Amino acid sequence: MREWHTVAPGIHQRRYDPFDISIVVIEGADGVLLVDTRAEPAEGEALSDDVRERFDRPVRWVVNTHAHFDHTFGNQAFGPGTSADASIHGHENIATHFAEHERPRLAAWHADPTREPGRHWDDVRLTPPTHPVGTPTTLDLGGRIVELLPQPPAHTDTDLVVFAPAERVWILGDLVEESGPPMYGSGSFPLQWPGVLAALADAMDPRDLVIPGHGRVVDRGFVARQAGDLQLVADRFRAAHDDGLTAAEALARHHDWPIPLDFLVSGVERAYTQLDQPPAD
Repeated sequence: MREWHTVAPGIHQRRYDPFDISIVVIEGADGVLLVDTRAEPAEGEALSDDVRERFDRPVRWVVNTHAHFDHTFGNQAFGPGTSADASIHGHENIATHFAEHERPRLAAWHADPTREPGRHWDDVRLTPPTHPVGTPTTLDLGGRIVELLPQPPAHTDTDLVVFAPAERVWILGDLVEESGPPMYGSGSFPLQWPGVLAALADAMDPRDLVIPGHGRVVDRGFVARQAGDLQLVADRFRAAHDDGLTAAEALARHHDWPIPLDFLVSGVERAYTQLDQPPAD
């Protein structure tokens, strides 16, 4: 998608390469809210130009759906010290996630850019939310209300859902994927993710619209089916661990995974790490 697609009145999606990432703009009388900022500073600057050209209103709010680089490395184009000077809202754990995952990834890239060729990260300044969100929060955009709903650990421990109640539009970030399989990326929680997504599906009406982190707009049925796929994977990981299988043996045990095998390697490793931890007191 090279143009803005109107999902509902005042709510627009545009899908950007690389990664087929969903960027969402929500219009308010006082400005626009931008959901996610792309994967590097230059992409954030280009996004700023695109929004200005299409909507001719300032970006007053930015929301990060989670901490991963492809959703946050454009933050610096909108935050403090920029012409937008927008407030950046995101899960309260994003700053910690940056320190544990994104900062080491950047350092490794600077030491050897061939690790991730094609990235343009020389001038990245990690820009965490100016407004960390730890509890459900309401933003009034001027004639339009949106709800920011931090989630329990799932795709990451920084997942934040944006919900427009009047329009019944949900923006789920990478809690749900449409144009590719679910990604067990850095800091994922494969065993908890299915339950979080199923609970969100339960909160949806049948005709609600759902914007995933990557891909086209979907519905509650799609979300429920993906939650079911993730649950099957989690159940198999847990059963294999209980049976004393290694992570590699867990993957070899089945040939009918609902997610491509290559995408499950990091997932089973994360699941086994969590299952090997002693229970909390």
